[in-house]
Amino acid sequence: MKITFLGTGTSQGVPVIACKCGVCTSPDEHDKRLRSSVMIEISGKVIVIDTGPDFRAQMLREDVTQLDAVLLTHAHKDHTGGLDDVRSFNFSQEKPMDVFARAEVQKAIHREFLYAFAADKYPGVPQIIQHTIKHKAFVAASIKIIPVEAEHYTMKVAGYRIACFAYLTDASYISPKEKQKLTGLDVLVLNALRVSPHYSHYNLEQALELIAELKPKQAFLTHISHLMGRYAEMKNKLPSNVQFAYDGLKIDICDNP
Repeated sequence: MKITFLGTGTSQGVPVIACKCGVCTSPDEHDKRLRSSVMIEISGKVIVIDTGPDFRAQMLREDVTQLDAVLLTHAHKDHTGGLDDVRSFNFSQEKPMDVFARAEVQKAIHREFLYAFAADKYPGVPQIIQHTIKHKAFVAASIKIIPVEAEHYTMKVAGYRIACFAYLTDASYISPKEKQKLTGLDVLVLNALRVSPHYSHYNLEQALELIAELKPKQAFLTHISHLMGRYAEMKNKLPSNVQFAYDGLKIDICDNP
C-alpha cells in the first residue's frame, strides 16, 4: 500500500490569505499546505479520501492518471469543493466515478452539485454514482473499507480503515466503541489543528494522547493550521513514532487489503 498526502492543511490552507505570520511567510515547502486529502494505492486500485478545493492541483502535481473511487469524510467545502473535477477521470476512464459517503453528505453533494444529478444533464457535467456508507464495512474498488465514526463538534464525520492503515480528520471526539476499530494499526493519520484547544478539532495535545492510547506503530498528523507553528521548529517536539505530515509526503506500508 502506498499513501500520498495530497494536502495537509486546514480549511484555509497555509499560507492563509492576507496573513503575514511567520508560518504563512515561511520559505520552507513543509509549511505550504493545501486542503487535506490523501491518496491510497493498493492492489492496482487508486482511492482518494476527500476532494477539496485543491483537488485539481493535487491531481496534476502527482500526475494521477487513474482514480477508482472517492471516499468523503463529511460535507464541509474544504473536503468536497473540488468534486466537479472528477469529470476529467470520467472522460479519460469512460465511466462514472464511485463516490462513497454518509447519507447526509450525499444530500449535501446533491444540493451543491445539482447539475450533476439533473434528469436532463448538461453535456460534460461530472458523472457520479453515490454509494451510502453506514456503520458496517463496505467494498470500494474491490478494497474492503471499515468506516470509523467520529464527531466534528456536533457533526458526524467518517474516518476510514484499510487493512493496517487508518485516516481520521476533522475529529474532536471518538467513542470507545469506534476506537476499537483503530487497534493494531501500522499507520494512523489523525488531525491536529493547532497547539491551543479548539472546539471542533483535536489540538496537538489531544491528538498525541489519542495516539498514545491507540498505539499505532507510526502516526502522522494532518489538517494542520498556521497556528501550529513552523514545521522545522515543531517536528522535534513529537514522540519518536509521530510525525507532521506534509504535502507530497509518500509512505509505503502493509500490503494486505
